[in-house]
Amino acid sequence: IADGGVKYSGDIVKAIAGGGSVVMIGSLFAGTLESPGDVITFSGKSYKSYRGMGSTAAMKQGSGDRYFQTGTKKFVPEGVEGLVPYRGELRDVIYQMLGGLRSGMGYCGAPDIETLRTNGKFVRITGAGLHESHPHDIAMTGGEPNYQRNDM
Repeated sequence: IADGGVKYSGDIVKAIAGGGSVVMIGSLFAGTLESPGDVITFSGKSYKSYRGMGSTAAMKQGSGDRYFQTGTKKFVPEGVEGLVPYRGELRDVIYQMLGGLRSGMGYCGAPDIETLRTNGKFVRITGAGLHESHPHDIAMTGGEPNYQRNDM
């Protein structure tokens, strides 16, 4: 199970190629219209509030038993709370994620999930290589959801 850190569909591809069968996608879905909470405008951008189940606030309101921390005055948090970028409707986010998963599978020559899981290969790249593999040296004017910058 890939638990945390999933920001892009490529992260799902990597989790499956690494042998995973499940990914947990909390903060990514937390920014959707259907998630609880209001849309908040901060510095001209739209966000939704997010509270991980392991955050201090969530544990104070009942999730502490999940982490064996009930009845304690001081919690040891395993999550955070804050703002996540507003991403629109869940169906649109899922559509983008599935498209990215299919694309990643294509790069790996994997026609199905099981082939990706069993035949996936990882290649080490440098920080410069990572930079070069993404859009750079350009002020993005479009709203491409797979290349969002989360600068606050």
